[in-house]
Amino acid sequence: MMTSELFFSTIKVTSQAFYRSKQSFAIVNLKPIVPGHVLVIPSRPVARLSDLDDTEHASLMTSINKVGKVIESAFKADSLTIACQDGKAAGQTVPHVHFHILPRKFEGDIFASRNDEVYPALETAEANLSVDLGVVKTGQPLKMDDDDRKPRTIEEMVKEAEWLRTFFDS
Repeated sequence: MMTSELFFSTIKVTSQAFYRSKQSFAIVNLKPIVPGHVLVIPSRPVARLSDLDDTEHASLMTSINKVGKVIESAFKADSLTIACQDGKAAGQTVPHVHFHILPRKFEGDIFASRNDEVYPALETAEANLSVDLGVVKTGQPLKMDDDDRKPRTIEEMVKEAEWLRTFFDS
């Protein structure tokens, strides 16, 4: 495994990473919408998908596929929601391309009978992401946007990242 530091925009996320390729990586989420909600991010911080070169884009899509398979299996999901808000008008608040991967289930999924409600939830999560990440960087208490999605501690995220890393180490 590569040992260089990883950044999501300007936030160091090395300890939350559980997967790396030469040009992309995956991290656990600070405030997951569902258990297993992760982000897949290109290593080079660019704001838009169109800013990636063909090799970076291919690496990112391959990483999304590999990470998605592991997340689906590890969280015993039936399928995945994979989403990217590509630019400010699409709801992107952190100027670094990233894809959300959410494991989804027929039973026990909070969005099971209303699948499309996952998208407003993602939009709300994205709207608060830059603030939440900035607060993690400074160590200040997080401003809560709702009572259902409490931010996890660094220790909780590291523990999940270490567990998910085991699916790739074998």
